[in-house]
Amino acid sequence: MKRTTKWVSIVTVATALSVLAVVAQPTDNAALYKKDPAAMLDAYRHVEAASVSDAIEQLLHEKHYMSHTMRANFPAKFVGTALTVQLNKSENNDPNALSGMLSAIDSGGKDNVYVMQVEDGADIAGMGGLMGTAMFARGFTGAVVDGGVRDVPQLRRIGFPVFSTGAVPSTSVGHYRFGGMNVTVQCAGITGHAGDIITADEDGVVVVPKDKAVEVLLRAQKLDNTEHAMYPYIERLHSIVAAVKEFGRI
Repeated sequence: MKRTTKWVSIVTVATALSVLAVVAQPTDNAALYKKDPAAMLDAYRHVEAASVSDAIEQLLHEKHYMSHTMRANFPAKFVGTALTVQLNKSENNDPNALSGMLSAIDSGGKDNVYVMQVEDGADIAGMGGLMGTAMFARGFTGAVVDGGVRDVPQLRRIGFPVFSTGAVPSTSVGHYRFGGMNVTVQCAGITGHAGDIITADEDGVVVVPKDKAVEVLLRAQKLDNTEHAMYPYIERLHSIVAAVKEFGRI
């Protein structure tokens, strides 16, 4: 009987500490994040993409996660602001047809995520090792290509993460034209704009509207903290029902 009482007390204390940890998380950082975008991006790096997706659904009642067809070339997590590029299908012999695509890379830099729409591009490599190396050198945190990718060994060698529809050996040269930089793109079922926050991890890719980034982050932090507090609770009580009842989240 004493052992049971002691066990319940330990669980109660642990639960209280977990709840306090959640409550103690700063919720008044909106002004800081609005003033310091770098601090906001860093905070997003500590939140799971799934929690960001849930926060958007709760706040905006919209879906902002890309299709499951977008897969990473290796497990990674990255966050950054979108630099968008569009490629339009067009058979051509123009050596300058894709010059704008390359210039777009050279215009970007630290904390950018390269977000590319390749029209009907599942079997076309929107980017490869050369472009990925340039992005890596300029400080891009990753790339999201609604199309194929190639030179995967080089991208893995330098540790540059890319979400795409798959690896293909083809080229866009002679088959596509540059359609614009920092334009609105449709990427894996989601509309993206220049400056939107892109957060990607092993669960997938989420696009956060730039004008809602702070609000979404604060909600995502709360969701993330609550879920992480539930793990030890479930392990101790061997019950997800009890955890959901206690924390109100699933």
